[in-house]
Amino acid sequence: MPDPLSEHALLLGADDDVAVALRDLPPGLALRHGDLTLTVTAAVPQGHKVAVRGLASGSRVHKYGQTIGRTTREVRPGDHVHTHNLAMDSVDHAYEFGTARVTIPPARQRRTFEGFVRADGSVGTRNYVGILTSVNCSASTARMIADQFRGPALEAFPGVDGVVALTHDSGCGLVPTSDGGLLLQRTLRGYAGHPNIGALLVLGLGCEMIAPDTLAGGPHAADTLVEQLVIQEQGGIRATVRAGVAAVRGLLEQVALRRRQTVPASALVLGLNCGGSDGYSGITANPALGRASDLLVAQGATTILAETPEVFGAEHLLTRRAVSREVGQRLLDRIQWWHGYLRAGGGTLDNNPSPGNKAGGLTTILEKSLGAVAKGGTAELVAVYEYAERVTATGFTFMDTPGYDPVSVTGLVAGGANVVCFTTGRGSVLGTKPVPCIKIATNTAMYERMRDDMDLNAGGIADGSTTIEDLGDEILQAVLDVASGRPTVSEELDLGRDEFVPWQLGAVT
Repeated sequence: MPDPLSEHALLLGADDDVAVALRDLPPGLALRHGDLTLTVTAAVPQGHKVAVRGLASGSRVHKYGQTIGRTTREVRPGDHVHTHNLAMDSVDHAYEFGTARVTIPPARQRRTFEGFVRADGSVGTRNYVGILTSVNCSASTARMIADQFRGPALEAFPGVDGVVALTHDSGCGLVPTSDGGLLLQRTLRGYAGHPNIGALLVLGLGCEMIAPDTLAGGPHAADTLVEQLVIQEQGGIRATVRAGVAAVRGLLEQVALRRRQTVPASALVLGLNCGGSDGYSGITANPALGRASDLLVAQGATTILAETPEVFGAEHLLTRRAVSREVGQRLLDRIQWWHGYLRAGGGTLDNNPSPGNKAGGLTTILEKSLGAVAKGGTAELVAVYEYAERVTATGFTFMDTPGYDPVSVTGLVAGGANVVCFTTGRGSVLGTKPVPCIKIATNTAMYERMRDDMDLNAGGIADGSTTIEDLGDEILQAVLDVASGRPTVSEELDLGRDEFVPWQLGAVT
């Protein structure tokens, strides 16, 4: 007798046309789905889609109860559904605003963590000395200074998490008042005033377009200790490194005096991001992270969904959750901006998914986006921000960022995220200094293969050993523990020095 479909694949909606394979399905495998017996016609890899009903060429295909594309040829029950027979469909949503708002009630149990309270009331989850460069020309010098404070050199400063050189590829050759120049300055100032930066050395060359003395004084910087050096004024790189090492040592002595104290979970600002997604992302790690997001909103905290190109096709689900038409329209305006931006560059939003996403079972951006928005849980959408803009609202929010992981997370951190949760199916290895990054594997096979690079495994949701609710609770606890100082695997590997990547827009002259 054929096995039930549910033993081998997951049907996400009663009217869906495809199910997600929970393991590799061999050709010839007979499966029972209601009154229908279907036979797998070709090998279906784990995480990929198998058709549960026949579809004519040109038919819309449904997953999550939503359209993910149209068939390009006839599909039989049991067929593998992927790039060879499924393509992008037009997006013609009738947008609604606020019709599916869910107000998350305040949590009965108030949670806490141990953080560094700043003068303006914001809370750091780490205590770093940052070396912020105004221009790429000072990047190598900044790294030379920071490298003097790695490993045993920090043992004399307990309570300090490190010295991080925040270097980038711009700062000159662009008009400071242009969109690209303003965006870069907003990003740099967001890091300069981040609550995880206790002290700052601003390092410039001396002839750049973005002046070093304009970068300090970011949003949380009232009690940030600041020093400034200009290479041309110091007499070159060697002299600047000597002066920089002395300046950082003095900053470390003062920053080391700061201590953690118990604060409410409402002080958390959690960045929600994903990379290297696969067919499991939307059914395991992302909805579990969405559950954790809702739990944090119930605590009075802030969560930030991002990656605008990866909500395209699912934006109608977010506008329905918007607290007002204005908030929902702001999201649509950002997506419209992206259409023009990519058209000017010769691309479209449906150029996504990546080759790795497709290897993991995702076929179209519509399918990928429907899984990606699950990271945002169910709470109402209270605000939409531009890239690196300071996030001031409480509750579930959205930030306009690219989908490219380091650029997206850089924007989230500049906006004030003090913890990041990052889901991955293929195995992205991201670090996000000065903010801890919790990496969550979507499937057990990858988790076991890359155990040293992952903090949590969501694969048990697919095999039934855990639930979305239970793992969401586990993620919440991990966020609180990490916010209190427990290192993530990325921090143990000292990752994050190279993932400060501000979004570059506009012409370079």
